[in-house]
Amino acid sequence: MGPDTRSPATGSAPATEPRSAAAARLRSLGLRWDTAVVVLLVAVFLVGLGTTSGFTGSGNLAFAFNDISEVALIALPMTLLVVAGEIDLSVGSMLGLSSALAGALWNAGWAFEAIVPLVLVVGVLGGLLNGWLVTRVGLPSLAVTIGTLALYRGLASVVLGSDAVTGFPQKYADWTANTTTVPGTFLTYPVVLFVVLAAVTAFVLHSTSFGRALFAIGAQEEAAFFAGIRVKRYKLLLFVLTGLLSAFAGIVFTLRYGSARADNGTGYELLVISAILLGGIDFDGGKGTLAGAVAGTLLVGVLRNLLTLNDVPNEVQTVVTGLLLVASVLTPRVIGAVTERRQRRAATLRTAAT
Repeated sequence: MGPDTRSPATGSAPATEPRSAAAARLRSLGLRWDTAVVVLLVAVFLVGLGTTSGFTGSGNLAFAFNDISEVALIALPMTLLVVAGEIDLSVGSMLGLSSALAGALWNAGWAFEAIVPLVLVVGVLGGLLNGWLVTRVGLPSLAVTIGTLALYRGLASVVLGSDAVTGFPQKYADWTANTTTVPGTFLTYPVVLFVVLAAVTAFVLHSTSFGRALFAIGAQEEAAFFAGIRVKRYKLLLFVLTGLLSAFAGIVFTLRYGSARADNGTGYELLVISAILLGGIDFDGGKGTLAGAVAGTLLVGVLRNLLTLNDVPNEVQTVVTGLLLVASVLTPRVIGAVTERRQRRAATLRTAAT
């Protein structure tokens, strides 16, 4: 039989190409860490369903999701910041400062409606300070925000001292309560707000020129600059957004617990960073998806809730979270190294065959 001369339009042999491309896309999706996080999140739900009574009840799910609402809110701008190759470790301290300031002003007789805008302005100013030191002075964001982490926490102690302020308006406290859900759902109002903001953030990051610019900045900042991207302006904006959402999270935290304290939010910066890195956002910048960051945040919250229901000590929970974080950083690099080695081997074989 002679060589197959069937045309691509009618022959059956070329049909393997689309199937091969589809298979390649499926393999690529399966190797992505954010996909693995979604699978792990589903697995945790199934384990909780099979082992822990009441885990999947609407009341517990409302509590579990609401319990990480502040972390989730801060994780949104932090995702954009890390994609652009920067980081903000002062978010937990900004949360504490906004809580302390709200408490001090409430004690001074201010109306709560006047307190919230002022606290948000303070968050913007804190973000501006971080952004100015990074983009204008040229200091590394890791060093800058370690410094402002201590600065903002110290200011919180100066503003409120060791006092705890309570008695905030019940109508606002009800809005953040674990037991107050949107009618017809098990979702609390802070969680619904997070869902809306997450949808907006996902659109901005993955469907706009601004989002593409952030990936370009994180992948190669110098090349992005010479391509006409306003690198410093974009980074400054991201630091401001992170400060703003951290301050707002401080208001939510204060109302949810009904107490303003200078030490509110201690350690939250580690929870936020853990959540987004666990979701596959590359610490070096330029890689990741908002869906992965959201899945990582939910995984941290759901896993903590499941461990708490099973009376697992906080120390063990911290160890589990740390192990997951190490895995989230190490696994994609191992997969990338294996994939690169296979590609080099395949290229060598093709060269030898020709």
